[in-house]
Amino acid sequence: MTDRKLPHHRTLYALPYAVMCCVALVDVTAGSGAGFLPLVSLGPAFAGLVGGWQRTAFVGAIALVLCVLLGISDVMFESRRGYIALLSVVGVTVAALLAVRMRHRREEELASVRSIAEAAQRVLLRPVPRSVGRLRAAVSYTSAVAEARIGGDLYEVVISPAGVRLVVGDVQGKGLEAVETAAVVLSAFREAAYDEPDLTCVGERLERALDRQLDGEKFVTAILAEVGSGPEVTLLNFGHPAPLAVRQDGDVRYLSPPQRALPLGLGEHGVARPEPYTARFAPGDQLLFYTDGVTEARDRTGAFYPLEQRAGLLKDPDPEEALTALRQDVIEHVRAPLHDDAAMLLLRYRDG
Repeated sequence: MTDRKLPHHRTLYALPYAVMCCVALVDVTAGSGAGFLPLVSLGPAFAGLVGGWQRTAFVGAIALVLCVLLGISDVMFESRRGYIALLSVVGVTVAALLAVRMRHRREEELASVRSIAEAAQRVLLRPVPRSVGRLRAAVSYTSAVAEARIGGDLYEVVISPAGVRLVVGDVQGKGLEAVETAAVVLSAFREAAYDEPDLTCVGERLERALDRQLDGEKFVTAILAEVGSGPEVTLLNFGHPAPLAVRQDGDVRYLSPPQRALPLGLGEHGVARPEPYTARFAPGDQLLFYTDGVTEARDRTGAFYPLEQRAGLLKDPDPEEALTALRQDVIEHVRAPLHDDAAMLLLRYRDG
């Protein structure tokens, strides 16, 4: 984040000058006996917070001139006090210049990390096909980390011999470890979705891939979906929030599984694996897949985001614009940085 993006950057830019003016005013009013003159060095100290070395050196020069003029006015150079004040200004200015240099290095390193993150995003979370036959798709991803581009949420759409298959998931945890786990899930899905005859086999492939990757109690919630040639969608839910179906007739409902199942990575606990279930998905219908960063987004009163009540925001003819409107509504609901990553994938069955 550059200095110009800080909401209080104007205050920080004006602060060195304001401090030096206040010190000069107090020194002139109270006289040399007050001993405020060394505080002129606060000007270059604050100058190092924002801007470049040229500005910091300029503020330091102003502080030095001001110190000399006030020292002469106060007759302080007849003793050590005046020279000590000058040395304070010079020393603080040099320290501020070194701080500016270190800050610029950190900013360059951060910029490099951002570029790497963006490259990783292009590899890990590839753009989904916008149109497949009569289906249209759009995605939205919002990271909970202000400087991050990717996190533990994942999505993918694959065109397979059986139809369009997709996955939306959420890795437990955050950081690079979560990104690595998401990469394992996506890599396994991209292969299995094309090769396997049904979603159950795809889910088993994902389980095996994660068994080799995850340790302890870590897991991944995920939902798999398949849309073939008929007017229905087949779903396989591994402990993930149920997708929201928005019918052409205005009916809105969650497509919950008949029985709750454990997330991926916890299959060794001996609990029954999820069973595929079907739901109607006809022309004019929409399916919204999402992660819990959406539905668990809280406002200042602690109320969760009412996704079902906001389904009307998906009426925009352009699915990407519809998701943008929904994403903005989530942010306005929270009115603060999100506490968890939020991913959404909208699938539309075009009417005609």
